[in-house]
Amino acid sequence: MNRPVMWIDYITINIYWVSLSTVSNTMTPLVIPLLVQQFVGEQVKGEYFGNLRLWTLMVALLVQSLMGMVSDHSTLRWGRRRPFILIGSTFDLAIMAVIGFSAGLTGESGYYVLLFLVILLSVATNTAHATQQGLIPDLVPSDLRGRFSGVKAVLEVPLPLIIVSFTIAKFISRGEMWAGILVAIGIVALCTAVTMFVPEKRLVSRPEPLNWQPFLRLLLMTGIFTGIILGMGWTVKAVGRFTSGMVTPTCLLVTMGVVGLLAMLVAVGFGVWVSVRVGLGKSVRDNPSYTWWIVNRLAFLVGVTNLASFTVYFLQARLGFVREAAAGPASILTMFVGVFILLTAVPSGWLADRFGHRRLVMIAGFVAAMGTAVALSLPSLPMIYTGGVLIGAATGLFFAANWALGTELVPKNQAGKYLGVSNLAGAGAGAIGAYIGGPIADMVGRQLPSTPEVGYLLLFGIYGAMFLFSILALRGVASPGKAAKPVPAVKISIG
Repeated sequence: MNRPVMWIDYITINIYWVSLSTVSNTMTPLVIPLLVQQFVGEQVKGEYFGNLRLWTLMVALLVQSLMGMVSDHSTLRWGRRRPFILIGSTFDLAIMAVIGFSAGLTGESGYYVLLFLVILLSVATNTAHATQQGLIPDLVPSDLRGRFSGVKAVLEVPLPLIIVSFTIAKFISRGEMWAGILVAIGIVALCTAVTMFVPEKRLVSRPEPLNWQPFLRLLLMTGIFTGIILGMGWTVKAVGRFTSGMVTPTCLLVTMGVVGLLAMLVAVGFGVWVSVRVGLGKSVRDNPSYTWWIVNRLAFLVGVTNLASFTVYFLQARLGFVREAAAGPASILTMFVGVFILLTAVPSGWLADRFGHRRLVMIAGFVAAMGTAVALSLPSLPMIYTGGVLIGAATGLFFAANWALGTELVPKNQAGKYLGVSNLAGAGAGAIGAYIGGPIADMVGRQLPSTPEVGYLLLFGIYGAMFLFSILALRGVASPGKAAKPVPAVKISIG
């Protein structure tokens, strides 16, 4: 900016986070699961939803990295970021409208049309997302970034969740999906229009030529990581087919629970081990704490991300909600989680300084696992909400303390490079938990049709176990200035 910061800048620079979160909290937990269920039916909805999540998230990881690099080097007249935000939002509006029309389709053909549209939506949304992230670093003086980030936190988390819960979700729960999508479209259009008033100027100095090597390494890393997830998903499905009709219900649950958990652990542990070596090269061998930090981060996010993604299906199976009727309580649950994320994230900096980042991350894992146990304990909406509150509080602690811990572990002169590779945890969490976990719920449900909730109880139990594994991974993370504790011998050990 070529002028002093004004109060309106707090709004224009941050309001697009409302758009991004509204799209995310409308499409992923509400619209897409219900459309997948409509197209493929009850028996395979988890598998098909997991397949969709895998490919859209891997595309998101690549697009966000690519567009961040491209916008860094942009010399467009409107500035480096706003043109890409406008382009991404314009396509968002069009694609969301077409997704609304796709609700009239049927069968697997409808599903594959939806898959294609959601991949396009991921490309458009992450084009805007990647460039939106650059506005505060580009335009805000360093002594004001904390205040701007505080406004960002409010506009990114609680406000969109409240809007979705009390408007969009109510329409969808009454079977009025088109009305809900139109409200989301209106929010995106409004936020985009306000963002165009950001006081961004054209980049005058010509940037250095774009270096494609980091993106090519990310492309290879993503391909390998995706291959590992596909392999673990195939293993789970193969075991499910082999045990079909051959075991007792108890044996089935134990077998699928153990195999599913081990598959996720291998995808997390081995996937991170390979990926960081491809993404960062041999230098990462001298910093094993960094690798274990990403394992901890990914394991925790596998739990929290997928508990949210499968909430509609869980409420249908556990409490008997019929299709769209689950959207209302699902969005209220998500709102509780989001509000408590914000409430605990604010004081977590002080708590981390007092008790240590590593200890706070460990506490977050225990509280999240306890919240999962509470949510699964009784077929009661108040108990599920209580569990969600605990999970939200734990997630708020985790987000702040885990990231602060990571910034202490990366080399100071290569922080951007190392923290960029850690984005693998954000996208990988949804892909691992959904692609491997969805078929587990389906297979158990098909073999135990009289108790449809058992499949999702088992799946959510696996996610709770991932919180506990995230605590175990911390043993490989050294506190600043200390050596890491020996990690217990585990087959997927990567230390």
